[in-house]
Amino acid sequence: MRFPRTRPRSLAGQLFAMQVVLVAAVVAGCAFFAYVSGSGQAKETATRQVRTAALAIAGSPSVREAIRTPDPSAVLQPYAEQVRKDTGIAFVTIMDPHRVRWTHPHTERIGESFLGHTARALRGETFSETYTGTLGPSIRVVTPIRDGGRIVGLVSAGITVERVSSQVRAQLGALGLAAGAALALGGLGTYVINARLRRHTHGMNAAELSRLHDYHEATLHAVREGLLMLDGQRRIALINDAGRELLGLAPGTVGRRVAELDLPAPLTGALLASEERVDEVHLTADRVIVVNTRPVVGGERRGTVVTLRDHTELQALSGELDSERGFTQALRSQAHEAANRLHTVVSLIELGREEEAVGFATAELELAQALTDRVVGAVGEPVLAALLLGKAAQANERGVELVLADDSLIDDGALPATLPQRDLVTILGNLIDNAVDAASEAVTGSGVGVPAQRTGPRPARARVTVTALADDGELLLRVADNGAGVGPDDAAEVFRRGWSTHGAGRGLGLALVRQAAHRNGGAVVLEQGPDGGAEFTVRLPLARGGGVQGERTP
Repeated sequence: MRFPRTRPRSLAGQLFAMQVVLVAAVVAGCAFFAYVSGSGQAKETATRQVRTAALAIAGSPSVREAIRTPDPSAVLQPYAEQVRKDTGIAFVTIMDPHRVRWTHPHTERIGESFLGHTARALRGETFSETYTGTLGPSIRVVTPIRDGGRIVGLVSAGITVERVSSQVRAQLGALGLAAGAALALGGLGTYVINARLRRHTHGMNAAELSRLHDYHEATLHAVREGLLMLDGQRRIALINDAGRELLGLAPGTVGRRVAELDLPAPLTGALLASEERVDEVHLTADRVIVVNTRPVVGGERRGTVVTLRDHTELQALSGELDSERGFTQALRSQAHEAANRLHTVVSLIELGREEEAVGFATAELELAQALTDRVVGAVGEPVLAALLLGKAAQANERGVELVLADDSLIDDGALPATLPQRDLVTILGNLIDNAVDAASEAVTGSGVGVPAQRTGPRPARARVTVTALADDGELLLRVADNGAGVGPDDAAEVFRRGWSTHGAGRGLGLALVRQAAHRNGGAVVLEQGPDGGAEFTVRLPLARGGGVQGERTP
């Protein structure tokens, strides 16, 4: 027959049982100690009481006068009984030096020998002892009676052990009630505390909690998303490895406040927000992350759970996709324009104007070929050359002339493999796109919220000038336009995520430019260009031995 397996007692139940036993043991120990201490104190009090009575009787002048009379018992017996009744002790025995009693609670015992020790008292000492006499076991004190320096009698005062024990038993009853009350209060307090513990542990036992902790740790370190938990004081209560990597935090940040982590202000604000945040894009020094926050509320604010997703690669791919879409649109426009030009050439030939047809066709080819030759001759890096040609086509469709500066020179192999081509595309592509937007809007007067910094007339032709130079161990990328420029008040905010002159939903490009430059150890600077517009300069260090060539400087 198999018996069903019973579930182990919960952790709260185990602690409750242990605490009840512990409280009972403590209360029992305290009760026993109090009993032993009370018994000792009762005996000490009884000894002190009979000692005081014996010394008082021995020092009484009337006692010495009575001893000088022929019949001391006639005077001493009533006196001793009165003292015994007044003090509440068991007996007062006054005797001669030969231990013959003059007084006794039982008158028939008068004249008999005293039962007990007297040798020390005859030597002049006062001593106490427990001795079994005619009244049973008693605590007694024996002291000498002196008259002119001579011992003329002895006094013994005592109290029975039974009376002392009855007093202790009376105290023990009160002690038992107090111990029972303490045990009841301790049990009640233990029950209340363990009920709360049971709620917090959800009734799980120690093995289940240990297993849950192991799973928690394994999950925490295995998940690729960043996980961050803040307590009610906005301090980091928990963070996994991915979270530290995404935020660029060093180990040992648990317990620190979010405001002390030196994160970008928008990201810090999102982490400290009391309301829920959903799929917010934020930039750190090196990454693009998506932040989701959810407050933990249980009667009161207990903290915040934050998840972090790395969108750096996705954002770069999105940028490349946008560039590809732009190239596609440019090719589609060029195909349309090429068809128009071809129709024009055909029409000129049909009209018999062959020379004009040849001149028209060769003029367009020479213009396009000149830009291609210029880019290919100056920029030996294939990715950058392709990017410049594609952006030139896009700019031309928008009526903007893209010019490669004469001092541009990047030989093939000049850039090291450690410099990611994707970051170069991000930097130069976003700078050219912003410059084309600014130059086009300055000429046409369109755009949303363009800062009106230019005081002179609008330029007749929108132009963007690009400088690309690898020299002296660094790569210089400079993009200048003849647009309206950036005002001094906006210069400090231009690289912040969300800053844009084109309305909501824009303003990520320049932030990505600064991030990519920082990721590769470089910097980006905004200045006023020679044509009055904005000029962005990015300098990236090149690794030693990277094959940097060229003699000219910007």
